[in-house]
Amino acid sequence: MPGENLSRDEAQERAALLSVDGYEVSLDLRSAVGDTEAEPRTFRSVTTIRFRCAEPGAATFADLIAPSVTSVSLNGRDLDPGAVFDGTRVQLEDLQADNELVVDAQCAYSRTGEGMHRFVDPEDGEVYLYTQYEPADSRRVFANFEQPDLKAPFRFEVRAPEGWVVWSNGAGELGDGVWRFAETKPISTYITAFAAGPYHYVTDRYSRTFDDGTTLEIPLGAMCRKGLAPHFDADDVFLVTKQGLDFFHDHFDYPYPFGKYDQAFVPEYNLGAMENPGLVTFREEYIFRGKVTQTAYEGRANVILHEMAHMWFGDLVTMEWWDDLWLKESFADFMGAFSLVEATRFKDGWITFANRRKAWAYRADQLPSTHPITADIHDLEDAKLNFDGITYAKGASVLKQLVAYVGRDAFLEGARRYFKRNAYGNTRLGDLLSVLEETSGRDLATWSRAWLQTAGVNSLTPQVILSAEGRVTELAVLQEAPESHPEMRPHRVAVGLYRRSPGGALERYARAEVDVDGPRTVVGELVGADAPELVLVNDDDLTYCKIRFDENSLATLRDRLGDITDPLARALCWSALWNLTRDALMPARDFVDLVLRFAGRESDIGVLQMLHAWVYTALTHYAAPDWRTEGGRLLAQGALKELRLAEPAGQHQLAWARFFATVASEEADLQLLRGLLEGTAKIDGLDVDQELRWAFLEPLAARGVADESTLAAELARDDTASGKRHQVRALAARPSTAVKAQAWAAVVESDALSNALVEATIAGFVQPSQRELLAPYAAKYFAAIERVWADRSIQIGMDVVKGLFPSLQDPRATLDATDTWLTAHENAAPALRRLVLEARDDLARALRAQACDEAATAG
Repeated sequence: MPGENLSRDEAQERAALLSVDGYEVSLDLRSAVGDTEAEPRTFRSVTTIRFRCAEPGAATFADLIAPSVTSVSLNGRDLDPGAVFDGTRVQLEDLQADNELVVDAQCAYSRTGEGMHRFVDPEDGEVYLYTQYEPADSRRVFANFEQPDLKAPFRFEVRAPEGWVVWSNGAGELGDGVWRFAETKPISTYITAFAAGPYHYVTDRYSRTFDDGTTLEIPLGAMCRKGLAPHFDADDVFLVTKQGLDFFHDHFDYPYPFGKYDQAFVPEYNLGAMENPGLVTFREEYIFRGKVTQTAYEGRANVILHEMAHMWFGDLVTMEWWDDLWLKESFADFMGAFSLVEATRFKDGWITFANRRKAWAYRADQLPSTHPITADIHDLEDAKLNFDGITYAKGASVLKQLVAYVGRDAFLEGARRYFKRNAYGNTRLGDLLSVLEETSGRDLATWSRAWLQTAGVNSLTPQVILSAEGRVTELAVLQEAPESHPEMRPHRVAVGLYRRSPGGALERYARAEVDVDGPRTVVGELVGADAPELVLVNDDDLTYCKIRFDENSLATLRDRLGDITDPLARALCWSALWNLTRDALMPARDFVDLVLRFAGRESDIGVLQMLHAWVYTALTHYAAPDWRTEGGRLLAQGALKELRLAEPAGQHQLAWARFFATVASEEADLQLLRGLLEGTAKIDGLDVDQELRWAFLEPLAARGVADESTLAAELARDDTASGKRHQVRALAARPSTAVKAQAWAAVVESDALSNALVEATIAGFVQPSQRELLAPYAAKYFAAIERVWADRSIQIGMDVVKGLFPSLQDPRATLDATDTWLTAHENAAPALRRLVLEARDDLARALRAQACDEAATAG
């Protein structure tokens, strides 16, 4: 569609021309309910924008994506909608110094989670609405200037079906059938928000008395669909919320500026959450319908705190353009983990950060699309794809090192000055660095160039020389960089030496911190130490790097990984071993063997669940094809053993039960799953609740054991929105040519499914046990993706292009097919090419890993 993909150059030109004084937006959402044959279903949106122009007589445009526009008025002059509106933009000419634009449009409800999403609950027929805009979908709901640096205050009013409640960024009141909301502070368009419908709503309050005697009162709210109300543990949500508000007020010295603090858990949400001030939205999967591990509660708390950090980093102070997206996302990711550990019950949050978040960053930083943390974002499609492991997790990792580099006090004082200096404004990288230089007294230009403005991940390897008496003569850290990104960076690292204690535990007995800079750095402090059995570079996880091992340390880990008593050190070793496997330096079967021997001793449940995900990836993508069946059998056997040994009713038992279902393939294993579902088999303490039932049913469906009638019966038992998603996924998993054709058509050839059901169908369609059945879809994929990208929303396009890439097919043949497509489509949309290039890189990595694993057999 012309004009939908706003460029940075266009945004800069418009920002130089315009200043926005305010918006008044009136929505009529009564059309959300009732029968209609109109397609798409629409609602009325009337927007008044008051703005100034620096060059009277100039021309510009407003953004609006809508099926139709009824009228446009500029400074009292009626414009012909057919002449000025092209489907995405409203052209505005002959501007005055002061202007008033009024646009009356029919906007479309969304099924893709972009704009005004409309959801009909299959359980009770109730309709729920919510908005999701980032980076640029508020223009699907009202006319505006859709870029982050044209901030303005907003006044919203909404007409809604009788009996509904409506929420927005400010406090609302119902009068004369209209919900009217308090005017917001100056904010960007992408963080305005609505939720409307018969939501279950719970309230609380937060109170804070400051040193000057003033008191801040914040009304708290939390909501979800009525069908989820029995499972909604709002008390825990409020507990973490209050702990976070205490933490950020303690450290930021800037009172929460947006009045109330509502948190909406909404259906069919594409993201984890979104930081709309006063109305934060979350995916409703954070309300747990069944038993989950502590990892799930920790993850939810982290997201609550991440979004809360955005109230200051992102909402109060916002990046000028998406180049500096990291100014909000890296900080929120770091502050989320920081506050999680310091303010809540989840004291091991840095272990999860090291093991899970950094794994995301390491993968992203080795893709051909890797980019500096401060990225070069040409347009909105670029921006959409840069919500990635670099912007979030690598950025947060680098900020963690920055705190070590400048000091915690200097870092937090810099943040305080940053907020006060730039409140309700927009910033760039230099604005932040300048305050940190003030507070730390350090020149951060060199640090910034190395860490924020270059891409790639370094590897650090210990080199140990011992004397004849068995003492360290020299210990050095070797730094390497890939050829594609040869930057050597300064690293502040801890180097830990480990050996066996008399009781057999592998424990640290010496530690030294050192600034690694250049290809080789000697750690003088450790000279004379007793010979180590294990050297752990980046002990305590101070820097962002791939950890490597010397031969002796690697041999120790192969024999005694489970004897490491410190959980963070153990997690770092697991992460390093996984990186060795991904880099084709360790055979996949060796990683499988390590998991089989040591995962059962892992005390940290988050690390254990990460190991389950990693080892399944190793089996699916990195193991030699001839060994996959044997590897799967060994994993299922090991998982069942640990399931039976785990503490009854404990979270480790639950994790092993889910993993066993994932890898079960032999008849006896499938029959056990079926018996657990039917009640004819039992494992002491294992409660097979509804969520676990679906987890068992999908592999049974994929193996042809659970048929359509079985899945229909399960849906009747769990006739909810969640149950429907599970059923759709399991139906698409069945091993049938007709089933696969139907699933493919539903996703690729039709746009009838909602975003959540597209996601579920793709997840069920792609089954590692069905490689031959899926083979015909490789050619169909390359024939379809450019059309899908052009015709569908960017979110659905991303889901299809990433989710249906034929990664399970013969790697060499698929690489060739991918290269053929890339050569023939050099002018395809850059964002589409990026996704295909990333998938190609994953496949090439898998091919190298399979060769490494195959060589292990030959050896």
